[in-house]
Amino acid sequence: MRFDALRIALVGPLPPPAGGMANQTRQLSELLVSEGARVEIVQVNAPYQPQWIGSIRGFRAIARLLPYVVSLWRVAGRVDLVHVMANSGWSWHLYAAPAIWVSWCRGRPVIVNYRGGEAGPFLARSCKWVGASMRRASALVFPSGFLKQVFAGYGMKGCVVPNIIDLSRFHADAAQMRTVAAGGGHVVVARNLETLYGIDTAIRAFAILRQQRPLAQLSIAGSGPQEQALRALAVELGLSECVRFTGRLDRDQMAELYRDADLMLNASRVDNMPNSVLEALASGVPVVSTDVGGIPFIVTHERSAVLVSPDAPDEMATAMARVLADSGFSRSLRDTGFEAVRQYAWPEVKGRWLAVYREALTHAGGGGSGNRANGK
Repeated sequence: MRFDALRIALVGPLPPPAGGMANQTRQLSELLVSEGARVEIVQVNAPYQPQWIGSIRGFRAIARLLPYVVSLWRVAGRVDLVHVMANSGWSWHLYAAPAIWVSWCRGRPVIVNYRGGEAGPFLARSCKWVGASMRRASALVFPSGFLKQVFAGYGMKGCVVPNIIDLSRFHADAAQMRTVAAGGGHVVVARNLETLYGIDTAIRAFAILRQQRPLAQLSIAGSGPQEQALRALAVELGLSECVRFTGRLDRDQMAELYRDADLMLNASRVDNMPNSVLEALASGVPVVSTDVGGIPFIVTHERSAVLVSPDAPDEMATAMARVLADSGFSRSLRDTGFEAVRQYAWPEVKGRWLAVYREALTHAGGGGSGNRANGK
């Protein structure tokens, strides 16, 4: 079987906003098409029609769900298989579960590509409902060994196919081999401005770092509900002149920001396999990250990154100061991190997806486009 023999329904979000799952959905679609596959995207975050519906809480979910299910039904009838990008919470119940059941009703194998960093608490609450849907799925796939372990604890087995990093876009340049200026350093944080990503801790850690490196600068790339509170915290800590909120950047703008960075800080309290960490490694940027969730599955402490405790600004500041001051250590982190991230390039990942698709179709009794029905 080859990709060019497949017609795939890819169910997931698309930018905007340009979050991790939305970027992965768009990127996977582009790469599958480049291999000759025919891909139809069923967008779970399509704009409201009409737009004013989005302002009515409660009703807006129903207003989006109905056309979504109709689109699912139509698309599932003319593809070989359905690939669902799944998350925790209401996202599962409103989008992933309907996609599984619609595909099952249409007789199409469905691959559930689960990506939610809060899988543990979610399954503790909803394992019964998730399990009922998963019994209709052909495959369960995770981007990290962390999520595989979490689901295995609830009796649901799957395999790992990692996130994909575009090494042609995220790469280092000669400027990043420079020695960081004495007392300086450009630190980048690239996460949504939400509580679970610990941006407040990152700002507090940066305030401590500034006591040692008074010329250091911090760029925070992202948007979210905490933006005003975080801006106020930066002002309160006397950082308004050295902390820049860039807003949400597209992938080319993010690649440019990484190439201007001396260090990437990930202060998340809950996490799975953040693209931002992988993109920083691919861009030759040393990483300091909390050791939560799936992070220790993708980097090794003091080899490809420095891992610290969550909600520990003093520890973060100490780690950042060490990386910025020790050029030999920083270079070692860059080199090892870049070698580690090569496994996430498309040439290394595409064979794993093809194997998942092949197994799903074989288990369903099909073999590609010849098994496709003519439903509408």
